Order: sequence, then C-alpha cells, then structure tokens
Amino acid sequence: MPDDHGRFLAAGPRVGLRPFTLDDAGEFTARAEESVTLHTPWLFPPRTPERYAAYAGALIEEPARAGFLACEREEGGRIAGFLTINNIVHGAFRSGALGYGAFAHAAGRGLMGEALGLLLGHAFGPMGLHRLEANIQPGNAPSRALVVRAGFRLEGFSPAMLLIDGAWRDHERWALTAPCG
Repeated sequence: MPDDHGRFLAAGPRVGLRPFTLDDAGEFTARAEESVTLHTPWLFPPRTPERYAAYAGALIEEPARAGFLACEREEGGRIAGFLTINNIVHGAFRSGALGYGAFAHAAGRGLMGEALGLLLGHAFGPMGLHRLEANIQPGNAPSRALVVRAGFRLEGFSPAMLLIDGAWRDHERWALTAPCG
C-alpha cells in the first residue's frame, strides 16, 4: 500500500478521500469528458477548466457545500469519482444533500462504494452531520444500488424536483442518519 498518510481525509484499502482543489481541473475535466456516455442523462459534471473553476470554487468556498474526490490509492492517486454534500445546515437539523458520480474507468469496480463509506464516516464524524439525503432519478439503477448498499432508506418520491438537462426530473428521496448513541 502506498505511503499516503496525511494526503487523504480518510482512506480505505483502495480509495482515498480528499477535498477538491482548483489544481485538479485538468484531470477532473478530462475524466468528465471520457465519462459523458456514463453520466448522460443523470448528471453533467464540468468538462471545461472555466466551469470546473466555478464548480470547485463553490465547493471550496461556500460553507453550505463540501466536495471530495475519490482517488485510487494504487494508481498514483488518479481521480475515480467525486462526492459532494450540498445544502449543509447545522443547528438542530445537521443535514446535507449528497451528490456523487464515478468516472468511466472506475465504474463498476466498487470504488465509489468504498468512497461513500469513507464519506459517511467523515460526514457523521468530523463534519458533525446527523442526516444525509440522496435524491435519485427513478431510472438510475446504479445510483440507487450504491445508496442501498450503504444503508440508505427510501423515504419518498418528489415529482419534478430538479431541473436537469432542460427538464424537471422526478426523484426518489433516500436518506441515512448517523447512529444515535
């Protein structure tokens, strides 16, 4: 196993989780471009340096957002996917909205499941959150399978919830709460 102590917020056997940086633009946008077929019609990560700068900048600077890169530990840290927590609310609510995407070279290899497990530990630990909600379009079976494996429960259905690719899309609401104790 590579000696990457201190490089990641959390690390598993194959994946390390670290924050987005502006310096990741080249690799991130190249991987997003390679993954257009995988992502369409579900999500549209930035594929140009300018759009990446705006996207990553918001994840880095805005207190109600956080972004993390899932990096392959055995592959020199190459980016396998990304996870975000948006609409972070503290106080009595302590929740956020989870977003994520794998890149094509990493899809179907279990890397995002490992990364999501690391993120849950970070979100429910150092970040102090109590609840994460994932909103998933009904036809997105891989996304649904990821949250089911992580222990999320189906809480409801929201018609015409999000504007994606020019249309209002229905979403299932999946959620997970931190263990109480």
